Amino acid sequence: MTLDDSEAVMIEGDIAPCDILFVCEHASRHFPDTFGDLGLSEDVRQSHVAWDPGALTLTRELAKRFDCSLVAGGVSRLLYDCNRPPEAPDAVPAKSEIFDIPGNVDLSEEDRHARVTQIYQPFKEAVEQVVEVVHPKAIVTVHSFTPVYHGKQRAVEIGILHDRDTRLADKMLDAMSDGPFNTLRNDPYGPEHGVTHSLKAYALPNKLPNVMLEVRNDLLADDATAAGVTEALAAAIAQGMAELREAGEIV
Repeated sequence: MTLDDSEAVMIEGDIAPCDILFVCEHASRHFPDTFGDLGLSEDVRQSHVAWDPGALTLTRELAKRFDCSLVAGGVSRLLYDCNRPPEAPDAVPAKSEIFDIPGNVDLSEEDRHARVTQIYQPFKEAVEQVVEVVHPKAIVTVHSFTPVYHGKQRAVEIGILHDRDTRLADKMLDAMSDGPFNTLRNDPYGPEHGVTHSLKAYALPNKLPNVMLEVRNDLLADDATAAGVTEALAAAIAQGMAELREAGEIV
């Protein structure tokens, strides 16, 4: 059995020229029958280690605000993390936070390659094809993170992450500095954690301003708070894009 490409990736919105392409790699907690349940309980397969809760809804709201397309992963990141290159050991994690992933332990090269070809490659090709069609001026990837990690509470509420291109991140951090959310640069993750693969794969080669958003998932669980997060991020993205356009960084 093989996984149909349409199950590995979701593309939403009109595939037409737009300012921003939104990407949500960890949008789904879906485990296709092809790969089984990796020996995990239902609770673990529904938890934050399997996906980014609230991230797809936030991505959809932001894409709607800017009338832009989005590309999202269609299966759990425990099967393959589409924000990692095939050579990264944690692309198919044997452990995620405190949870062992039995179905990923001692995976054969053949089985690992199947994950790459059936999950990562369709996702990668979809993003690349949409970039070619919509000619975005920037790429924004959207994630959520757990409030408690390895037993420790996280104070950061929104992370603005970047790799070596800081243009959009700088503008957004300025815009959100006096806002209602504790917003930090490259926190709770940064390039040193290997989380900027999508930015390096799709934005940097095309010289596109880019940013990776990390939102604490408890802020996305409540509709009213989630609406506030959406407003704050949409305003910061809009201001950042306007300032980059005024500076001649984008046209």
